[in-house]
Amino acid sequence: MKNFLLKIALSIFLITGSVNGEILNKFDISGNKRISDETIIIFSELKVNEDVSKSKLDQVIKNLYKTNFFKSISLNFDNNILSIQVEENPIIENLEITGIKKQSLVEFIKSKIRLAEMRSFDEELLSSDLDLIDNILKTNGYYFTEISSSKNINDSLNTVDLKIDIKLGEKARINKIVFLGKKIFKDKRLKEVIASEEHRFWKFISKNVYINQELINLDKRLLTNYFKNNGYYNVKVENSFVEFDKESNFNLIYNITPGKKFFFNNFSLNLPTDYDPELFERISKKFPKLKGKTYSLLKINDILEDINDIALSKQYEFINASLKEEILGDKIDFKIIISESEKFYIEKINIKGNFTTLEEVIRNNLIVDEGDAFNEILFNKSLNNIQSLGIFKKVEAEINEGSNSSLKKIDLEIEERPTGEISLTAGFGTTGETLGGGIRENNFLGKGIRLDTNIELTPESIKGRFIYSKPNFNYSDNTLFTSIKSSSSDFMTDSGYKTSEIGFSLGTRFEQFQNIFLRPEVDFLIEDLETSSKASSTLKKQEGSYTDLYFNYSINQDLRDKKFRTEDGYVTTFTQELPVISDNSEISNAFEVTKYKKLSTTSKMVGKVSFFGKTVTGLSDDVRISKRLNIPSSRLRGFQRGKVGPIENNDYIGGNHLSSLNLSATLPNVVQGLDNLDVGVFFDAANLWGIDYDSSLDDKSTIRSSTGVALNLLTPIGPLSFSFANALSKASSDKTETFRFNLGTQF
Repeated sequence: MKNFLLKIALSIFLITGSVNGEILNKFDISGNKRISDETIIIFSELKVNEDVSKSKLDQVIKNLYKTNFFKSISLNFDNNILSIQVEENPIIENLEITGIKKQSLVEFIKSKIRLAEMRSFDEELLSSDLDLIDNILKTNGYYFTEISSSKNINDSLNTVDLKIDIKLGEKARINKIVFLGKKIFKDKRLKEVIASEEHRFWKFISKNVYINQELINLDKRLLTNYFKNNGYYNVKVENSFVEFDKESNFNLIYNITPGKKFFFNNFSLNLPTDYDPELFERISKKFPKLKGKTYSLLKINDILEDINDIALSKQYEFINASLKEEILGDKIDFKIIISESEKFYIEKINIKGNFTTLEEVIRNNLIVDEGDAFNEILFNKSLNNIQSLGIFKKVEAEINEGSNSSLKKIDLEIEERPTGEISLTAGFGTTGETLGGGIRENNFLGKGIRLDTNIELTPESIKGRFIYSKPNFNYSDNTLFTSIKSSSSDFMTDSGYKTSEIGFSLGTRFEQFQNIFLRPEVDFLIEDLETSSKASSTLKKQEGSYTDLYFNYSINQDLRDKKFRTEDGYVTTFTQELPVISDNSEISNAFEVTKYKKLSTTSKMVGKVSFFGKTVTGLSDDVRISKRLNIPSSRLRGFQRGKVGPIENNDYIGGNHLSSLNLSATLPNVVQGLDNLDVGVFFDAANLWGIDYDSSLDDKSTIRSSTGVALNLLTPIGPLSFSFANALSKASSDKTETFRFNLGTQF
């Protein structure tokens, strides 16, 4: 800054000629080689036929120096001609940052500094950027960094090759975390609350054991919220600092002043006169239950979220909920005041970054539109919808001022991901291998159309399927999908039968009510069953050809916070299959509910509980073998699909009833440097039972269960997952499968 002001002072001193409000008739520019005359004139902010004064010439100097294009500038205004003589700064031809292996960190540094290739070079800029790099590295835990620079100037071309060399040194590890102040909670508990961790040899994969300013700031917020959620309304995390221990280790110290404990007292809710109090009755019912309870910021936030939900459902688009607090000793009265907020409307939505995807695909997934009232809840849901398409790596939005105070402009920045996927599935068990694969295109022709072809191979069977899915079909906001499937199974050698199927389906999916989706479908199937003398009497009875036409529908309620890496919410689905034309009619019903919950405020660990139940009932005869149920591999890991349940003559004949319970906990980003890796543990329990024709084959008393570890990695070609499972309980006839991996989408 000092150099900048000195340059301006010297340049002003060099202004010559008499200036007494004369008219500018002409520019005379010299010394410039790269920067055009027109560019210099634009940045001068002077125009021909304009009055020129001393103050205006001073401003010209300032404007031109701000561009960082010039090393020196001098002006002369004489005979209505403004002469501008400049000496250009050299331009950076090459910029190299060495010493950092992690390319993402290098790119981040380059995005933050002002120096860059094909930009002007300035010593002052270099000095400030070196300081900035040092701060960035300290923020990432590198406190022992040495930074140097070198440059090679080509005077004839007025260019410079710039090299910034960085010796990172060891990252500053956290040896000990210390909490100063009144001991309200045990240090062990507070260490569980914060994100930073003490370095131990078994935590070699954790990136939270190093000093990181962003983590420290997060820790302070987490500590503050924890104390406030436990009654300490006036808590202050007054300061935090690091204390050098030895070698590359530091002690991380937090000074906490908790204050006294507070309790909820009286609550009141003030509504605008035209609001219906009955709509907010469930809010008011919470107040008596909270009186006398320990103050908790979390409970206050829950009330405010409930108010937002009510406002959204009843189309109160412009509301503001404010809190007025009154402290009485160790008690707090709360008055919640709901008022009309300032009204904003969406003037324009600009979409950037969609080089392949048609803009209409993105706009069709926006719940808000230009001209609508701006609603933050609907806006966030729109972003979630776009992210859920699975064709974008990044979806970011910036809200800016519009042409007047009541209008907002939304700049939507997206980054496309490769949408073609090659999938591979393999399972290894006690009786052989299962292989599968496929090719998927998630954004065909940039229209969001999904094409999916997959195949599954076992020693006894081959299955294939092709799916076409078109969102916003005929501009109806409905998704149209169709599929063709074919399969062939040969169990003649072992069980005396073989089957072949070919089918076609057509359906649609649309939102019937808010977050409730309806999916009707028509399914046509032709099946042939052939037997030999080895087949059981039941199979021989079912031999022949079948033609089926079914009407299927599902009702789905999706209340997840986000569809990718869900942290909260649940999904409920009911599905029913009804025969229209069938040689052997069955009705099936299925119900599934899945609940997600973040298990810790200090990490991203997410718990998941899922229950699934399905039953199939024959209307005129026994349920034929192809319609019987089998437990999917995803619901009972550690067991081979189709090798669990009732057996007749060594044949796994499936069952009429299926139920499963799945518990899991997933920790994303657990390995440093692998941001797309999730590690989890799971427990699966399931059962398969029920035979129409022979109750002696019923297997309802045997509950299968397993536990294991799952690894999920998002790769450029799709999700890669591994599961290692161990069967805890099983029937003697069940076939297990210890290891399974999927690359891409499982078939």
